[in-house]
Amino acid sequence: MDEDRIFARMAKRLLPFVMLLYVVNYIDRVNVGFAALTMNKDVGLSPAAFGLGASIFFIGYMIFQVPANLMLEKFGARRWIFSILAVWGVISACNAFIQGEYSYYALRLLLGVAEAGFFPGMLLYMTYWFPHTWRSRFVGVFMAAIPLSNAIGAPISTTILGMDGIWGLHGWQWMFILEGIPATTLAFVSLKLLPDRPASASWLTDEEKAIVTARLKQDERGTDHRTLWPALMDLRVIGLGLVLLGNQIGLYGVQLWLPQIVRDMGFSNFATGPVVSLCTLPSMVVMIWWARHSDAKGERIWHVASSLLLAGAALFLAAVAQSSALVLFALTVALIGTLAYNGPFFSLPSTFLAGTAAAAGVGFVNTIGSLGRFIGPWGVGVLKESSGGYSSAMAAMAVTMTISGLIVIVMGRRMAPQKVAAEAA
Repeated sequence: MDEDRIFARMAKRLLPFVMLLYVVNYIDRVNVGFAALTMNKDVGLSPAAFGLGASIFFIGYMIFQVPANLMLEKFGARRWIFSILAVWGVISACNAFIQGEYSYYALRLLLGVAEAGFFPGMLLYMTYWFPHTWRSRFVGVFMAAIPLSNAIGAPISTTILGMDGIWGLHGWQWMFILEGIPATTLAFVSLKLLPDRPASASWLTDEEKAIVTARLKQDERGTDHRTLWPALMDLRVIGLGLVLLGNQIGLYGVQLWLPQIVRDMGFSNFATGPVVSLCTLPSMVVMIWWARHSDAKGERIWHVASSLLLAGAALFLAAVAQSSALVLFALTVALIGTLAYNGPFFSLPSTFLAGTAAAAGVGFVNTIGSLGRFIGPWGVGVLKESSGGYSSAMAAMAVTMTISGLIVIVMGRRMAPQKVAAEAA
């Protein structure tokens, strides 16, 4: 039996739903950027306060990454993902009740705690189903949900903002309520569509399950760590975390402020959504192609580094550009770079980690990276308030993105697993 056909069939069963969940996850994570178009004035949030609240989300998100992945490993993906979806949907909808700075900070913190386990959990979940030679392309498809969520969420969010006054609620309150409902609804669907592992998938035959299990065990034999503490102390894990940190400063600094950047160029609130969509759609196509290219070549390091360096150069261009059209073009290219690296990058930890080590290691990489998710939006807010524009923030993000690319190159020999190339040969 052709094992490639089995993995392709598994991908068709799992990836569309997992990608849908990530679209909903990301909309609920970044829709505060669209809410800010009217919410900041309604509740009295300054640029610095908005940026701080957007960043506080990642404090809770950062603290609970590793524990959440260990819980998934212990209790199984099906029950754990159900719990995450149900809780974050309710908390996301509760953002409609923000009254001022402190309630804004508190609800963003709680939402970060609730969402903490989903993204690293899905990366770990991929390792239960797919071997290394398939993983970059599937991670790339899964993470294409990031630009897709912006493309879908941007016009939806700005349209919902137009519901201002219905039943006495502001448009941004309707946005949080209506966009929080899908997560809780899909929690119940996940109980049906997300088996814990191949062994519990009713749609695989016993022979297919045996083939998948044997292939995954073959992959695990080439890993360096299977236990908790050696994984957390591995310099490759820490190095990957630092790379992610620099990338996330740029990604979240741009994404959470992009609606306000576009609006400040003179676009209406309604027109801002489609413009943001146009800036994000190209990255979805490129990141899927780049992930497949990485798998085809059996190469990760230069696929990661070149993407980050491209994003850094584009952010430098955005910092010095004088026309709105050139700034939007530069930000579009920057988003391509910051997102295209995802498939190759998130395939790296599982090439030297397995079992509990993979659960903890992936979580720890994302924990370190979450510092960047905090610094990015908050830093843009501070620099915007002090300078009155976005140029200094763009330049700062360009520096962090470039540093991340250089770290990948410097640590490439240590981080590049030799077996990836061997498997692709």
